[in-house]
Amino acid sequence: MRIVVIGGTGLIGSKLVAKLGEHGHEAVPASPNTGVNTLTGEGLADALTGAQVVVDVSNSPSFEREAVLRFFDTSTRNLLAAEAAAGVGHHVALSVVGTEKMPENGYFAAKIAQERLIERSGIPFSLVHATQFFEFARAIADEATAEGKVRIAPVRFQPIAGGDVAEAVGRAATGAPLNGRVEVAGPERFRMDEFFRQALAAWGDPREVVTDPRARYFGSVPGEDTLVPGDDDAVLGTVRYLDWLKTAA
Repeated sequence: MRIVVIGGTGLIGSKLVAKLGEHGHEAVPASPNTGVNTLTGEGLADALTGAQVVVDVSNSPSFEREAVLRFFDTSTRNLLAAEAAAGVGHHVALSVVGTEKMPENGYFAAKIAQERLIERSGIPFSLVHATQFFEFARAIADEATAEGKVRIAPVRFQPIAGGDVAEAVGRAATGAPLNGRVEVAGPERFRMDEFFRQALAAWGDPREVVTDPRARYFGSVPGEDTLVPGDDDAVLGTVRYLDWLKTAA
């Protein structure tokens, strides 16, 4: 099966391309690095020729509210139009658990807008909603740091390894279109503040983690269940954070 991976040279995309290749699929990485630009449309038609499936794991270079919305709106419109012209039969997109629970967050609002375009496109689709990646834990801690202290809300938190995300996206890409979504998360559920206490200790990071119910998560205050799956049938990864950290260090 020929599967084009938009964002195929990035964190999740590169893992996905490798995993699909291991299973005998023709996985084609598509990104500005390979001459494919979904914002301008450059290279899209050629890249999608003969593709049965297109997977979009691309991400905005800016998380500023207007910029991220502009990225996902323009990129997704161009991509869906090119897929329709090429006769692609399945569009798969990676999104975020909790988008509908925190729409005031600029990034989440942009992902909702992206999903609406996909749902209305007429192309069979699958949406994979993932929790926060292990790989972004340090960035989350840095974003939450003020005056040398990491202020974290005591809400539920269930992060996942990037490799497990790629596995889930790969399963969606090689299966029948869901015309809906699947949620994926890590195997362990924490309180977010406790996760970061454990994580910073494991990193050897001396910053103090302060439990703060009003702490913001990239600009918004998350609710108790905003960042964890809401579906009882959510797919769980197999890699635990401290085990992952040993291999990632």
